[in-house]
Amino acid sequence: MTPTLVRHHSHAETSTRVDSGDRARDWAEIQERMLAPLYEAVYERLEVGSGTRLLSLGCGSGLALLIAAARGARVTGVDTDLERLALARTRLLPDPGSAAGPPAGHPRLLEGDPSGARPSDGMPYNLITVFTPIGCSSDDGEGLVAALRSGVPLAARGSTVVLTGWGPPERCATAPVLRVAGRLSDRDRAPRDGGWRPSGRDDLEELAFRAGLNPDGSGRVACPFGYADLDSAVRGLLSTRLFDAAVRATDRTQVEQEVARALHPHRRRDGTVWMPNVFRYLVCTT
Repeated sequence: MTPTLVRHHSHAETSTRVDSGDRARDWAEIQERMLAPLYEAVYERLEVGSGTRLLSLGCGSGLALLIAAARGARVTGVDTDLERLALARTRLLPDPGSAAGPPAGHPRLLEGDPSGARPSDGMPYNLITVFTPIGCSSDDGEGLVAALRSGVPLAARGSTVVLTGWGPPERCATAPVLRVAGRLSDRDRAPRDGGWRPSGRDDLEELAFRAGLNPDGSGRVACPFGYADLDSAVRGLLSTRLFDAAVRATDRTQVEQEVARALHPHRRRDGTVWMPNVFRYLVCTT
């Protein structure tokens, strides 16, 4: 699967009133697929298949789980975003409204702390993935370390854990656009309240050590962000939650306008928006 130029279906212009449900749909319909090459590269390297018991931390609207399940893996996803999780249930569960829940072997999707994702059949996980790239804000590693400390005990000893992050800023065309978030959120004088910062070379390794994991290899994957028009690009990027602090510090209209301005160098003659990026993943063992 490769990223495609994505058009949002129902808006000619960016809206200044978007609730969390709309933003979750923008993530699922526009932005999430941009990371599909990362998911697939990790699964290929680890030979994910019928013997894989996968726990996804921050599973979002479930695309990575869907790809793993298609390869035969038994998958469980955990997230705190109720709107994204609802979309994941629509994608993955045969009858999301069933009170009895999915049959044994079907995907499990759970809200809240990873400690609640104990396997129902008692068999431990052998793969844990974190596909939300770290290094996007000054404190996102803190929450991830806590989540890993809750989730790792549910995996067998010697299991694999995959962490992900943005590649070097010079290889990520989206970096200048993401810096808009940091610049606008600084007005609120809350440096730990979101915004984007460039990833350090050893950020993933440092986080792994803090979580008690042993790094055992890494890789880089090209994940270009391609959009059919400027409106789709703005909505997709704002759905990442990286601009939330900027919206709180100013307002959504201003953030949309400044993101659109930052995207201008990446617009092509046909109106599409194209930004090459590189993402990095770190393979660890428990």
